Amino acid sequence: MIDIEDLTIKTAADLLSKRQIKAQELTGAFLDRAHKLNKKLNSFITITDDVAIKQAKKVDELIVDNQKLNPLAGIPIGVKDLFSTQGIRTTAGSKVLENYVPVYDATVVSRLKDSGVVIVGKTNQDAWGHGASGENSDFGSTCNPYDLTRVPGGSSSGSAAAVAANLCLAATGTDTGGSIRQPSSFCNLVGLKPTYGRVSRYGIIAMASSLDSIGHITHTVYDNALILNITAGYDQFDSTTSPKPVDDYTKDINRGVKGIKVGLPKEYFESLDPGIGEKIISAVKILEKLGAELFDISLPHTEYGVVTYYIIQPSEVSSNLARYDGIRFGFDREKFGAEAKRRIILGTYTLSAGYYDAYYLKAMKVRRLIREDFEKVFKKVDVLICPTLPTPPFKLGEKITDPLSMYLADIFTVCPSLAGVPSLNLPCGFIGDLPVGMQIIGPDFSEKLLYQVGYAYEQETKWYQKRPDLI
Repeated sequence: MIDIEDLTIKTAADLLSKRQIKAQELTGAFLDRAHKLNKKLNSFITITDDVAIKQAKKVDELIVDNQKLNPLAGIPIGVKDLFSTQGIRTTAGSKVLENYVPVYDATVVSRLKDSGVVIVGKTNQDAWGHGASGENSDFGSTCNPYDLTRVPGGSSSGSAAAVAANLCLAATGTDTGGSIRQPSSFCNLVGLKPTYGRVSRYGIIAMASSLDSIGHITHTVYDNALILNITAGYDQFDSTTSPKPVDDYTKDINRGVKGIKVGLPKEYFESLDPGIGEKIISAVKILEKLGAELFDISLPHTEYGVVTYYIIQPSEVSSNLARYDGIRFGFDREKFGAEAKRRIILGTYTLSAGYYDAYYLKAMKVRRLIREDFEKVFKKVDVLICPTLPTPPFKLGEKITDPLSMYLADIFTVCPSLAGVPSLNLPCGFIGDLPVGMQIIGPDFSEKLLYQVGYAYEQETKWYQKRPDLI
């Protein structure tokens, strides 16, 4: 039996290409581990044994026929349960869609399937993507593999927990205000929120349509770049996708950081756990040693980020969730959870006559100012580095009765989302046994540069090698 606990996509792909292991053997090992540990973690809503074995068998047949394969062929992945998967139940983490089985794949899913990935299951999440902890799922909370008493982050909670616990080698996610970066930070993983429109949203259950970005979670920067090579690009079914050509994100990833200008936004180093600040400063000092140049900069409208986000996002949520009336698909609205109801009420109020100008319109104007902050600083520096979160992973149940405190957990992730710029979470150490992550933020369509900076730091520190001890 192969030891899968230390694998990455790159190392697993090497084993498959050299025929040292079969895709079915690899898949079987991950499925066994998923069944064994899902009772502890609750990271999967649905485990797809039959689908996975069938996909793995097809890859093995192609290898026997000496077919040239994509590096992702035979790689076991998890798919966040917001992504439509043909013939596989897709719940969005909500009992409203408990019995919903799509008749088509989301564009990202179809592109990944075409590359030969093996889908081992649909991962748990905060219902509809509403949450920063993984506790708002109608199918039960997900636990953090590094400490089962703590949250893994959200809303892509199951995706992060499954990858961190080695139940799959990567997982898809969505990031509206931090839902990939935040759980990646809490689970010692690499998580990308791409530029808005870089990856298709088609077939993914919408939360806030002007903010939703489609990304993924992996152990390493190189693995993350491999997946974006497949998922990025124009899609005729999503008019917000960009026609801009897709880079080869793995090419020259090892170019280093000599001469790269790194900005440290002062507003992101306020109101955070002292231990977090120390880890980020230590990380940028390593980049400086590798040749990067450090600059103090300011993003003056940062303080308005959370309030702006929590006006725009619930407004779009209330509009998108209006379609779930139990007539066309799913169950009726009585099955909406407390957080979904809260956001529908907030959004409906904000968009109502007499309040639209005072709240939504004003928030959209502030959003433009936040966007301009980023545009101005990227004329001076190449990337920004800052904390992903103000605290280490908090205890399960600690904030569930205090929605405002939960919303404030997004304080460092919402502004890049409002601006539409890409942001990469990268592991940068531990406080005790709890992971800490940092954000690398760049201008529009600078994912290749983010990977280059992240790879240089990762190769120097190799934090991804510290995996949780679960068995």
